[in-house]
Amino acid sequence: MKKLIVANWKMNGTAIFTQKLLAPIIDKKTSPLSEIVICPPFPLLHAAHNIMRDSQLHLGAQDCHHEPSGAFTGNVSASLLKEMGCSFVIVGHSERRLHHHENNALIKAKAIAAINNNITPIICIGENLEVRNSGQAISTVIKQLSECLPESKSSCIIAYEPIWAIGTGMSATEDNIAEMHKEIRDFVGTGIKILYGGSVNAKNAASILTIDNVDGVLVGGASLQADTFLEIINY
Repeated sequence: MKKLIVANWKMNGTAIFTQKLLAPIIDKKTSPLSEIVICPPFPLLHAAHNIMRDSQLHLGAQDCHHEPSGAFTGNVSASLLKEMGCSFVIVGHSERRLHHHENNALIKAKAIAAINNNITPIICIGENLEVRNSGQAISTVIKQLSECLPESKSSCIIAYEPIWAIGTGMSATEDNIAEMHKEIRDFVGTGIKILYGGSVNAKNAASILTIDNVDGVLVGGASLQADTFLEIINY
C-alpha cells in the first residue's frame, strides 16, 4: 500500500511561492511508494490546481464549512472546494480546535459535508500534554474518534497528532506512536488509513513510516521547502 504524504502549508505561501515549491516536486518526485496531497491556503487553491493539473499530486484544503451555502462570511463550502479541484480536506486540525473552538460534533458535520461532495476528509485527533500526563491519552483519542467519525467512516482518513509534540521541542517516541496507532486501528478496523502528524521532518519520516499502522504522515513546516519535502516523499 502506498504511503499517503499530506502537506499542510497552514497560513503560508504566495502565488510565486506555490510555483517555486511545486515545480521541483512535480519534476523530481520518483517514489512509487508515495501518494502526495498538497493543502495550501484557500486563496492559493486555484494556482496550485493549475500547476498540479497534469501531475500525480492531489489537491486538498485545510478546512471546510459544514453547510453547503449561506450567510457564513469567511467560510468555504465543500462543494466549492470540489469545484476548485480538491479531492481531500483536513478537518478538526488541533489549531482549528484550539483557536476556533471547534468541537467533535462540528468536525463530524464537516466530514459528512466533505463526503457528500466526494471529497475525502482527513479527520485530525490528538491529545494535549495535560491529558497525556493524566493518563487519559488513549481514552481521549477514542472519544474523539467515536464522536467525529461519520457512519460512512470507510470514506475517511484519520490523522493522529499528539498536540504536546507539535512545536514544543518534545517528541513522541516510536513506541508512543505505535501504541496510539494500534488503539486507533483496533477502533476503526481495517481499510482506513491512519496518518501520523507531529513535527514530521526529513530526519524522522522514514522511521515513522515503518511503524505498524502508520499509513502516512501529515507534514507541516517541513512541507514548505521543496528539498526537505522531497526527502520525506522519497523516504
